[in-house]
Amino acid sequence: MKRVITKKLEPGMVLADNVYTYDSGQLILIKGTVLNDKAITKLIFYSIINVLIEDDVEQAKEAEEIAEVQSQSYGERLRQTQEFQAFKKEFEGCAENFKQVIDSAIAGKNNIDVVELTTPINELMKKGRGPNNIFDMLHNLRNYDDATYTHCINVAMISNILAQWLKWDPKDIELATQAGLLHDIGKLLIPTEIITKPAKLTNDEFSIIKTHPTQGYSLVKNSDLNVHVKNAILMHHERCDGSGYPLGIKGNQIDDFAKLVAIADVYDAMTSARVYRGPLCPFMAISTFENEGFQRYDAEMILTFLSNIVHTYLLNSVRLNNGKVGEIIFINREYLSRPTIKCGDEYIDLSATPGLFIQEVV
Repeated sequence: MKRVITKKLEPGMVLADNVYTYDSGQLILIKGTVLNDKAITKLIFYSIINVLIEDDVEQAKEAEEIAEVQSQSYGERLRQTQEFQAFKKEFEGCAENFKQVIDSAIAGKNNIDVVELTTPINELMKKGRGPNNIFDMLHNLRNYDDATYTHCINVAMISNILAQWLKWDPKDIELATQAGLLHDIGKLLIPTEIITKPAKLTNDEFSIIKTHPTQGYSLVKNSDLNVHVKNAILMHHERCDGSGYPLGIKGNQIDDFAKLVAIADVYDAMTSARVYRGPLCPFMAISTFENEGFQRYDAEMILTFLSNIVHTYLLNSVRLNNGKVGEIIFINREYLSRPTIKCGDEYIDLSATPGLFIQEVV
């Protein structure tokens, strides 16, 4: 293999290694990609100085096979990489470890060892190439039909990243991770048949579900967990306008760590599979936050989250509700859920076309 500066790249050259952005570590192109004008433009867009290229064109023998792979969506290609498979395996290991420790604690066999729980998650975070790369992975781990354990791992990682985006100090980032991980432990005390019910809950069943913050808090209130973590367990369904539960408190009455976890919790709940539906399009979640988020959530936190999360989708392919497929090329800061999409030679500014919206990330 050889290293070639970007301005000397030519269509037909084959990448010998994955290419990541320099600042955030976001995966741009995958090893084995046959470069075309679009791929080279993407490298220039991200200011990539040089890349590793295969030495000979023996790769041409595999051109048809590679072309077939490149016809797949970004997500499909990512899920086939060794990097993703390793992340998926370690993620599932974190979820299984969390399940064993928490189930044992609930059964009264031991106390919750928060260091034991968060250490593998922090190790997994370190192996990621920055927040964008972690979200790339999480975006493609959305089909777990698990209402609690994997959800808690997701929320722990999203809380960690949001705390980074907010520039919290390392100690508070760690507490945010712990709070995200343990926020829903009260749901493990709710009857399984209610948690996993595929049909709409009755009023009585929903009332039972709404007890999980207080049940979780009761489980840990006498433990040595940090008070912010305990508050996040109790308050993660409270809202800044007072519309939440179980206490109906608002604004400054809500712990900052609970406010942060609330955003991570709702985003993950909306974009993950559930027994009664598949994962929702992230841009539908972003649109919901834009429409009601500034009243219900901490304004600084929700703005920071949305302005950063939407950029993790830049240059991803999406399908619009009219069936057209294109690439996100520009984020509109005024309408984060409605970016500009390039469909072939056509540029569609979704902020100026109210009848169109992103239906799916492909």
